[in-house]
Amino acid sequence: LTSSIPLFLSVCLITCCLKDSSSVSCYRIDPGTITGIICADVLLTLVIVIVTYQCASFRRQKIENANKVYMNVRANCKN
Repeated sequence: LTSSIPLFLSVCLITCCLKDSSSVSCYRIDPGTITGIICADVLLTLVIVIVTYQCASFRRQKIENANKVYMNVRANCKN
């Protein structure tokens, strides 16, 4: 979903700028600016995905470690 937003905005911008310029005032944005916005969006999306993955992995590892400790305690109680 996030990666489709820049594409949608680019299509809207191109459509706006390709219309007859005599009837519609169009704000021109340099291609470098659009490229920068798209690259920043992709970078931000990657950062969010990596942080989410790391948090989920840390949480999963914490749960697995807690279960191992619990199982060891139960095994010691049976003796």
